[in-house]
Amino acid sequence: MKIKKGDLVFVDKGKSRSKTGKVLRIIPKENRIVVEGLNMAKKHARPRRQGEKGQIIDIPRPMSLSNVRLVCPACGQPTRVGYQIGQDKKKTRLCKKCHQAIK
Repeated sequence: MKIKKGDLVFVDKGKSRSKTGKVLRIIPKENRIVVEGLNMAKKHARPRRQGEKGQIIDIPRPMSLSNVRLVCPACGQPTRVGYQIGQDKKKTRLCKKCHQAIK
């Protein structure tokens, strides 16, 4: 996967279009991603104890990985991700716009 947990991503499509957020979770088998504060859904929670009220909670739902692009930390633009193999045989992610390594 070219996007990892903790990365900043830009949403291209869907109801959260043109917003950015931090990746909370990646689901590789389903090719989906959960982004903090985006693609929110309402969940109805039952009361846990006597006397407590039920509530409606907003939770982020998974969205397709194809709907997001990584935001490069160096140039600050949404970009595609490439790979580069260095002298020490390590594979690093690379910004396709500014050609800087992504940490």
